[in-house]
Amino acid sequence: MYETSRLTMYRNIIRKIDDWRCSRLSQQAFVFILAAVVGLLAGTGAFVLKRLVALISRLLTSHFHSSSANWTLLFIPVIGIVLTGIFCRYIVKAKLANGTSQLIHDLRDKVYRLKARITFTPIIASSITLGFGGSAGSEGPIAYTGAAIGSNLARLFRLTPGMMRLMVGCGAGAGIAGIFKSPLGGALFTLEVLRMPMTTFSVLVLLVTAITAAMTAFVLSGCTLDIPFDQSIAFDAGLIPFVVLLGVFCGVYSLYYSFIMKRIASLMRAIANTWVRNVAGGALLAVLVFLFPTLYGEGYGTVGKVINGNFTSLLNDSLFFADGSGAWTLILVAGGTVLAKCFATSATNNSGGVSGNFAPTLFAGCMVGFFFASLLNELFGLQLPVGHFAFYAMAGVMAGAIRAPLMAIFLTCEMGAAYSYFLPLTITAAISFGIVRLFTADSFFSHHADRPNGLLSQINKTDDAK
Repeated sequence: MYETSRLTMYRNIIRKIDDWRCSRLSQQAFVFILAAVVGLLAGTGAFVLKRLVALISRLLTSHFHSSSANWTLLFIPVIGIVLTGIFCRYIVKAKLANGTSQLIHDLRDKVYRLKARITFTPIIASSITLGFGGSAGSEGPIAYTGAAIGSNLARLFRLTPGMMRLMVGCGAGAGIAGIFKSPLGGALFTLEVLRMPMTTFSVLVLLVTAITAAMTAFVLSGCTLDIPFDQSIAFDAGLIPFVVLLGVFCGVYSLYYSFIMKRIASLMRAIANTWVRNVAGGALLAVLVFLFPTLYGEGYGTVGKVINGNFTSLLNDSLFFADGSGAWTLILVAGGTVLAKCFATSATNNSGGVSGNFAPTLFAGCMVGFFFASLLNELFGLQLPVGHFAFYAMAGVMAGAIRAPLMAIFLTCEMGAAYSYFLPLTITAAISFGIVRLFTADSFFSHHADRPNGLLSQINKTDDAK
């Protein structure tokens, strides 16, 4: 009774505020204010998610020995997937996986009313998945969270369905901007991946939301970058032919990456029992993480080391660690990691984990670029800057695998604050995307089209009934 009266009191206060707002501000002017609030909350959520993942990961891996294999890796990822499945099925009682795919379908089906619990439950679920070694990213869950924040604030202040739709898209973009600290990358996610039609006004609102989210996450993290990149060496235009070849290589790999992702997703969906699916996917993930420990989590630590020249870090915590390991050992391990990454990511995302698909393509791209440049250097005696090629390939694989070249270019560029390398990033991403489009016209997210639970449509119907 007491809780009900308090809820009524809060609703009355909000209604009075909204009545005052309607009498003093136009809806368009208010939307800009609301956009800044959504950006602030989404950016804070992105910061919290990253801190939770880092905390759990540190607790579980602090005892590891970098000079030998760590057998507990055969169990930790399985436990993480099972715990995430329990959280989603029995505590939240909702399907939180594949957040980006859910958003694409919701916008297509005009489902703009998202449950309030979606504003925080994806953060908790993703923290468990990634902290326990899920080989994926945190962008899907935070985009879902940001969209829910935008939806609920728009509904709270009784905005029109059109404005509510705008807030859902802006909230999703804010989540991406905050998790990558990339305002243009977040804005282009809404335009290029969610494919929301935008007017001049809508784009301006989106930019306000994305910039606010990115700057909020940047300040809360101590004004640091996730993958700081040494830019002491300027780009040599004489390397352009090799950058073109890198783009072709990234495009071919992107086709392989997408093919394996979809095949593993189909295999996971074919397992009807959710407990068996959790364990099967977790076991596949665990074996791959044990063989290639760099697959543990998002992999930003490894990416930062490789693009800055610390290549031997690829062997840490693994069976292949050896003092003075040669170049061919690194090349073979990188090649194995490249082949295994898509298996590990798809197993994470489709067996019960709650995570995203963008960070894995950045990690895979880094490994592809390292493999490509190192292999050419060893075979032909070249002096290609391996770390730089690893950085360029990050944009190449994301552009080809996700089918979003503009987002890939700007997101990679902003993550490393490496604007002086815009040209090679653009060349690599454009060629990779072109190669993929020569062979397929489908979307990366098309294999999630079946949404088995129809959760959000049910939520929408329930809310409308209320």
